[in-house]
Amino acid sequence: MSVAVHEKPGGRAALSAYGKQSIKQGSKSFALASLLFGREMQADAQMLYAWCRHCDDVIDGQTMGEDAPDAAMSQAECQRRLHELRENTRRVLNGERTGEPAFDAFAEVAQRHQLPEQYPFDLLDGFALDAEEARFETLDDTLRYCYGVAGVVGIMMAILMGVDREDEETLDRACDLGLAFQLTNICRDIYDDARAGRIYAPTHLLEREGVGPSPQDVLDPANKEGVWRAALCLLDIADEYYASATMGVRRLPPRAAAAVAAARNIYRDIGRRIREGGPDVWRARVAISGPRKAALAFAGLLAGAPASFFLKAQNAPPRPALWDRNSIRAPADCS
Repeated sequence: MSVAVHEKPGGRAALSAYGKQSIKQGSKSFALASLLFGREMQADAQMLYAWCRHCDDVIDGQTMGEDAPDAAMSQAECQRRLHELRENTRRVLNGERTGEPAFDAFAEVAQRHQLPEQYPFDLLDGFALDAEEARFETLDDTLRYCYGVAGVVGIMMAILMGVDREDEETLDRACDLGLAFQLTNICRDIYDDARAGRIYAPTHLLEREGVGPSPQDVLDPANKEGVWRAALCLLDIADEYYASATMGVRRLPPRAAAAVAAARNIYRDIGRRIREGGPDVWRARVAISGPRKAALAFAGLLAGAPASFFLKAQNAPPRPALWDRNSIRAPADCS
């Protein structure tokens, strides 16, 4: 007769289960890709995701990122929430437990992998741009935001996967993947964000296509072709970061490389849908079907794991002149 073993509240198994449920609800694409990790790495990645998702939802007034951001939330309330997130993050990095699963899950991961304190606070600084209702006029502005909410997540995930904290070259490539993911998100959600009063695409790209810099301009049906053309430009920029990130996959352990390549394939395919769908593609949420996701994940497995096995010892080509966490290149010419 088997005897059930009950995990104490706040123990690793319970926090791992919380992370698994969080990623299942918050991102089906990342949940699918994470299945390629080994058991412990999968748990760590899911727990880190849970903390990131929680912080994002708190600032946006969302639930698992599924509903529209709360446009009615005051800036003062956003700042109050941001302060609370920073305080709780500081507490768990100092070894305390809060009793909140998202923070205690993050504490488990941060302590296990000795995450540099800079990175979680870089993430919260990215969310601060939302709390401050920052404007994104140039590509530089948008890339700085993308780093804060996604590029730094790529860096933390890479450390969880075994990348040395001092391996700046590989961490830069991991950051590039986060930037590419977020640029793709911006294009996918451009109308949802506008309805919430936000524009993350560089307004200079919109204006060049004849679209004014306000959410109302983005939502104007007369501007749908201009919005689509601006999104195409941003997707072209995202492709530069996807290409750079691909060169870093070889530096990961085989199962991690397979998972990252799977996630890259799935997310990059969102850009394909937008390109092929034309200006009316946003009439419904831009999404990838389950069977296609599975096929893209399998293709990632076939590409990522062999690259890790056979190319890890080879030097990657020099990284292009992209953002390196210290400087921002001039806006690209998308004409």
